[in-house]
Amino acid sequence: MASIPPSRRSFLALSGLTALSVSMAAACGVDDSGGAPSADGKVTFAWWNIATTEPGKSLFPEIASAFMSAHPNIAIRTTSLENEAFKSKLTATTSSGRLPDVFQTWGGGVLQQQVDAGLVEDLTEAFDWSSDLTPVSLQAYQFGGRTYGVPYDIGMVGFWYNKKLFAKAGITTPPATWAELLEDVEKLKAAGVTPIALAGKEKWPGHYYWAYLAMRVAGLPALQEAATAKDFTGAGFVEAGTHLKELVDLQPFQTAFLGAGYATPGGQAATMGNGKAAMELMGQWAPSVQKDAGGGLGADLGFFPFPTVDGGAGRATEVFGGGGGFALRKGAPKEALDFLKFFVLENESKLLASNGYLPVVKGAERLLTDADKKVVADALVNATGFQLFLDQAYPPAVGQEVNDSVADLIAGKKTPEQVTTSITEAAKGA
Repeated sequence: MASIPPSRRSFLALSGLTALSVSMAAACGVDDSGGAPSADGKVTFAWWNIATTEPGKSLFPEIASAFMSAHPNIAIRTTSLENEAFKSKLTATTSSGRLPDVFQTWGGGVLQQQVDAGLVEDLTEAFDWSSDLTPVSLQAYQFGGRTYGVPYDIGMVGFWYNKKLFAKAGITTPPATWAELLEDVEKLKAAGVTPIALAGKEKWPGHYYWAYLAMRVAGLPALQEAATAKDFTGAGFVEAGTHLKELVDLQPFQTAFLGAGYATPGGQAATMGNGKAAMELMGQWAPSVQKDAGGGLGADLGFFPFPTVDGGAGRATEVFGGGGGFALRKGAPKEALDFLKFFVLENESKLLASNGYLPVVKGAERLLTDADKKVVADALVNATGFQLFLDQAYPPAVGQEVNDSVADLIAGKKTPEQVTTSITEAAKGA
């Protein structure tokens, strides 16, 4: 993600979490990776993040070091893990009722289950500087009028494309409708160009397609209603899968995409960054990861919103995405929130200058200098609706089923109808 993204961008399957209680969390005591005064009297706390690629890989330690230099009585023990490794480690840690003092979160249903289990600190009163942040950046971390996380990045998913490869295929304007996108895929293939890079192995990038198509066909209210009713079998959701199958049937992805990771060597980001594919559907972090993994496209990189679907209820200005944030374990040292204030408010300019993140501080969008980031920021400013990543917005079991079932559809193992049935069964059982 720049540091690797949220799935979201990335789903945390926290099985059995709802059975945990506040008393269990208390019984487990302080996480052994931080949270207690050390022998020399320093306040030490653990910070788990996913900054394993640039710019976060260099920037996050720099910010932590600056904070510790300004506060000699504080020591931060940092653990940086790749998305999937972070997911596995935090799942195991959460299942035992032990969370690190400060940990990466994307909010939504996953964070809510951790909150319901009594494992996460309520920041509402102490987070008196939340008014300095944009409301949209805070939404994913708020439940019942209370705030449980601090955002440092917010953005949206869209198509990043290679202008040079589009020109090679005779495409002069990015597609505005799904039908046009399918036509452009065929033009790219005819020109000997791989149309789309996809990390099929990691599943979460694939769910972006189904989620956006559901938004464009059924509309944002339908997604919310389905989550409440625990029923995703409506015609609009089946049609979303049918349209995705139309794309899959054109064989638009790179060779061996089902075994490809996102930021791994030869994966989705590298394929795009090396100029070996014309498009990828990804979030605002994509240019930084492309550059880190494959060299980047520079001025040849462009961006366009997910197309509309003819006859669909959704609009092109309704966006899908999320951002990165941090939450605190219940009982974490107050100095941990001081660090997050330093990280977000006092280092917003550094985060934006790195070109890996989008602003969460009000008015900070004026600091953006990168053209790729500006186009995403403008789309967010003009958005008429916002949907959090489905594998974060919904309870963990439902989000996991969305990822798994859509991956099966892309692999030819499930029909559009079977996808909606499986997600509905997961929702009813959650």
